[in-house]
Amino acid sequence: MATTALPRATVAVRAPRRPLRLIGHYALPAFTVVAVGYLLLPIAVMILFSFNDYEGKFNFAWHGFTLAGWLHPLDWQGLPDALRVSLSIAFASTVVATILGTLIGLALTRYQFRGRGAVNGLIFLPMATPEIVMGASLLALFVASATQSPVKDVVPRGTLYPLGIQTILIAHIMFNISYVVVTVKARLAGFDRRLEEAAMDLGANEWSTFWRVTFPLILPGVLAAALLAFSLSIDDFIITNLVSGATTNTFPIWVYSIQKNALPVQINVIGSIVFLGAVGIVAASNLMQARRR
Repeated sequence: MATTALPRATVAVRAPRRPLRLIGHYALPAFTVVAVGYLLLPIAVMILFSFNDYEGKFNFAWHGFTLAGWLHPLDWQGLPDALRVSLSIAFASTVVATILGTLIGLALTRYQFRGRGAVNGLIFLPMATPEIVMGASLLALFVASATQSPVKDVVPRGTLYPLGIQTILIAHIMFNISYVVVTVKARLAGFDRRLEEAAMDLGANEWSTFWRVTFPLILPGVLAAALLAFSLSIDDFIITNLVSGATTNTFPIWVYSIQKNALPVQINVIGSIVFLGAVGIVAASNLMQARRR
């Protein structure tokens, strides 16, 4: 009788726990789906309204489906020049920041040197500093560093340093390096150094080992860092607005200056192209990794 009563007691105790287990099993995936949907909702609206056949100057209300915006993505005054400047600065700053950030990440991960802890802390400062503070500090730096104007008869001696593409590029490289270093360090954290030692035991020198073993293994992290740096550069407004001067327009500055008078569908089209391009690069990278595995 004790043997037959034990399963019944066990069933009676476990039965109330089953609904709790089901809730616990599905709660986290459901929360993840809701959170991701919340994050992607503005992007979905942007892509949807890039096909809107809007009336007037503002693309706010849905009036019908059309491909006119995608067929003429640059058909608005000032948009081609602003987009060209943004892409040029984003590409140049990404290349420089990725190279410097990768080298710094390798140095901080693999070598012990005096001041290593301080450098690790300083790397996070640009990420933690508010953009308005960083932009104002960079503007003050550019003004204070101008002891003599390089453009005679245009900017008098002792006045504001000529702001433009060069100052934007310096600022973007500066704040992008931190993100590249953090991303590359995360990739190097699980790197197996025995692979490099095996390559050197087989006769490879340090240069060959880096390009044939180390770099291919950390390449996904480097590409992720470069993509992040490019996105931050082409999207930045606050710092760029402070250090750009009065004559240089990037795409975010152009959108801000025009949004009071018009909001054309081309803005949605360019934003959709940038987003879909980034998603395509990530998907291609994941596909290449899957094939290598």
